[in-house]
Amino acid sequence: MATAADTEKPPRPKGFGLIKVALQNRKSATMLGFGFSSGLPYALLIGTLNAWLGEVGVNLATIGVLSWIGLSYSFKFLWSPLVDRLPLPLLDRLGRRKSWILLCQTVLVLGFAGLAATDPARAIGTFALFAFLAALASATQDVAVDAWRIDVADETTSVELLSAIYQFGYRIASIVGGALALVMAARMSWALVYLLMAGLIVLIGMITLRAPDTPRPEQEALYQALTQPGELTPRARGLALAIVGVSWAWAIVTILRFMASMLVDLPPGTLRPSVADFTKYYGPWIVFAAVVVPLVVAAVTNWLKRRGRAVLTRPDDRVSLLRSTANHLYVALVSPLAELAGRLGWGVLVVIGMILTYTLCYNIWSSFAFPFYLDFLKYTKDEVAFASKIFGIFMTMAGIGLGGYLFARVGRMPTILIGAILPILGNFVYADLADGARYIDKFGNVTGINLLFGYFGFDIRMVRLLLAISFENISTGIAGAAFVAYLSGIVSKRYTAVQYALLSSLTFLIGSLGRGIAGEGFDHYGYALVFRWTAAAGLAAVVFVLLEWVRVSRESGD
Repeated sequence: MATAADTEKPPRPKGFGLIKVALQNRKSATMLGFGFSSGLPYALLIGTLNAWLGEVGVNLATIGVLSWIGLSYSFKFLWSPLVDRLPLPLLDRLGRRKSWILLCQTVLVLGFAGLAATDPARAIGTFALFAFLAALASATQDVAVDAWRIDVADETTSVELLSAIYQFGYRIASIVGGALALVMAARMSWALVYLLMAGLIVLIGMITLRAPDTPRPEQEALYQALTQPGELTPRARGLALAIVGVSWAWAIVTILRFMASMLVDLPPGTLRPSVADFTKYYGPWIVFAAVVVPLVVAAVTNWLKRRGRAVLTRPDDRVSLLRSTANHLYVALVSPLAELAGRLGWGVLVVIGMILTYTLCYNIWSSFAFPFYLDFLKYTKDEVAFASKIFGIFMTMAGIGLGGYLFARVGRMPTILIGAILPILGNFVYADLADGARYIDKFGNVTGINLLFGYFGFDIRMVRLLLAISFENISTGIAGAAFVAYLSGIVSKRYTAVQYALLSSLTFLIGSLGRGIAGEGFDHYGYALVFRWTAAAGLAAVVFVLLEWVRVSRESGD
């Protein structure tokens, strides 16, 4: 009989205690390095890069379009089957996952070196190409690192422990690629900053070469299920996959073509195309191709299976590289939505609507934070580094903790609703900051915060920034914690990884598309008005949350 001592689990290490645990063996130490390697490019490409562009005078509309490189992270599930199945020539001898990770790190180093060698004020097209290649490599590295973490986990280094170590390394990288990079840029050229950051990736590459790896397995059970009686025939699956694949391909190519038209050098006097017009005329069709078409295809595949049409009548044991790749793509693109639509019925429309709009309010303008702080409000790089990337990270962690507390105290849907409402209010706070911080100053005076912060040497301008960032980061921390918990609860246990990857990628689709029009709006109408517009856009999320609350209540019979 097990005693209490036998069943009691040691407490999970936190904070800097993770470093001690991480360095105890090769797997956990490697995980710390991989977490850093994943977090550093994201911080440098999605946030810090825009500070560089703003400083050299690149207009906000162009910055908004260039921020679409972040869609690489949203679309990474599309090529994840290739990362999982394709052996890399020459490099595969290093290891199944290591080969892909090392390839991505090599491309990242070359991408950062290319950025350092290019003047964005004179060759924004070339600069954008290097940024896009680096973002693509970063997103692909994330796929390989996530798979490596799951593969190498064992009783000594569990996947939970490795995930915690990964997040710790990622957060360290966020500070290095954000705060430290800004502090360095105040004292040296941006080109040298990015070369030094590339050097850090080289050091992580040395760790990659020493990392353990796992052998390449046979087909997984999830893909074997497609060969069983009652599943669609390979021809029917191929047709469904082709329709979804063409839709996604059209959406991606359309976005890339417009990015190219915005970023290539034009003859003098030639006007660049309007981001607002592109978003107005093509944005809805991109969402239709990426969301509606796959949903319709998923519903049709469910209909065929229920009626026994175009299904296997006996096991299909034929194996080939083409079929294995097609099965992986089918599981990544069609099966997750098919399962969700079959389980939720018409309620899937509410769920997808909520997923598309929940982070819209703050995703639209997040890429413009550094130009807003540095170029519009005229804060120094050191001030922004402290407020946004050091103080701000602690506020985000506080928000995440508060989100977990609210989940336990008031329940899932109330917390999700709070997470939808607070970022709307946060946008109004930033609008006030852009207008001179009249109401922020009143709040600081009434609460005594201005006086309190004054004792620590902060002037009124810095207090305004700290208060705005505090509200924003706590709000998004609560929203993020609530939404991750919601997505984790809505996915099927059978399709956990692929379904979560697909649904989480849709979270950023509309927000990322909206950055282009937001950048053009900032240029034409100013920050304050656009902040209020994005706040209004956030109301869509509130509506979908309320509809989802009604749906969940009816299902549970409350």
